[in-house]
Amino acid sequence: MKMFVAAAALLASAMAWGGNAIGGRVTCDGRGIAGVMVTDGYECVTTGNDGRYNMELDGDARFVYVTVPSGYLPRVEKTVPLFYYPVEAARTQYDFELRRNPVDDTRHVAMVQADVQLTSQDDLATYKGLLKDVVDYADSYKGRDVFGIDLGDIVGDTPSLFEPYIDVAAAMKMPVWRAIGNHDMTYGGRTYEYSYSTFESYFGPIYYSFNKGKAHYIVLNNNFYVNRDYQYIGYIDERTFRWIEKDLALVPSDNLIFVIMHIPGCLTKELKWNTLIQDETSNIAGLWQLLEGRNAHLLTGHTHFNWNVCFNESLMEHNTAAVCGIWWKAPVCMDGTPQGYGVYEVNGTDVKWHYKSMGYDADYQFRAYPVGASTEYPGDIIANVWNWDELWKVEWIENGKVMGEMTRFEGYDPMASEICADKERVQYEWISPIKTPHMFRATPHDAAAKIEVRVTDRFGNVYVQKIGK
Repeated sequence: MKMFVAAAALLASAMAWGGNAIGGRVTCDGRGIAGVMVTDGYECVTTGNDGRYNMELDGDARFVYVTVPSGYLPRVEKTVPLFYYPVEAARTQYDFELRRNPVDDTRHVAMVQADVQLTSQDDLATYKGLLKDVVDYADSYKGRDVFGIDLGDIVGDTPSLFEPYIDVAAAMKMPVWRAIGNHDMTYGGRTYEYSYSTFESYFGPIYYSFNKGKAHYIVLNNNFYVNRDYQYIGYIDERTFRWIEKDLALVPSDNLIFVIMHIPGCLTKELKWNTLIQDETSNIAGLWQLLEGRNAHLLTGHTHFNWNVCFNESLMEHNTAAVCGIWWKAPVCMDGTPQGYGVYEVNGTDVKWHYKSMGYDADYQFRAYPVGASTEYPGDIIANVWNWDELWKVEWIENGKVMGEMTRFEGYDPMASEICADKERVQYEWISPIKTPHMFRATPHDAAAKIEVRVTDRFGNVYVQKIGK
């Protein structure tokens, strides 16, 4: 199947095609696979014992595609999973050939990146250099099913870089399931529907799902282009909600659910009253309702900082920092989080996660600063614990004695502040550090003491850094 379809041709084909009966077969080594979901983005059906399906194609459908079942893999071309066919006028049969996963995907690892945001060949070259970290870290999970997830903003309003990006990303040597970001949209069309046409021509449907073991992954488009310049809001349309309802109806209630989208759902535990915020999904409550009673995690990007929100015991959002750091001008984001990616280790319905900083060992989970580094609290030691959540503990040790937990505050990372103040380096006047709630401080009793910061994550892993002597 040809991977790259011109956006205009894809649109024309979809608009020219009316609803009609279609069918086909999902197979592996010539044998039918039962129970596989097939969809056109509107209707969802499952294959019979012989792997065959039939459905009425919606007149607005642009693709026919499958939810890849656990234990199987689609064909992959340069990291792009080919689980779909663009709709073709007069075509009535769409067959899908999958292959057996050579490892048990009950235990798998998702490597999650956000906001590569390429705008030039220089950016592309820098990104290429960073991929060695991803490849090397993936190799440390020998014997597990390892795959990538991209949370969108692959490019920065430069769709001409999609194709060279795909060539460079091929170095990861793994399937990468991608969501569209607001900077991946095509501007200038008269309606929202045109905004995702170029992205679709390279990566396929803008919402879909796939399975790994007892985990179900749902990828969504929540960038609603309002057709004025490059403006958008975070919003999930009704067509997508109806599809999610049908998709989830086929997923066992005890399965682990991941929802992947670009713009965060909500960055606070409670929805803000009477607001419309570009950096949140305005109608996220509708998605929360669909996930009620499920063990679910939202994986999002867009903000260029790292932040975790525990809504309740069964629903959590992980907002992931940007691969591009400060727009490829520095290796940290504006909250001080290093360039990196989230790593989610799944075993059955259990999941553990950590943040992997590019160029550092996996135990690099925070950055500690000595007294005097912070202009906000010049008399305190400071720690930036970028993947912190409510179950983490941050302590300080003075001359070998545990002094207690450090005080969390919302403030600036000293390194990010220094970098952003150098306008010659960052180039853009609008770049500035941002306050983050994952900062911690403590006032030493003895400025000349030997001081350590000890951080314990929610899974009991302990990380220590020395400050000063």
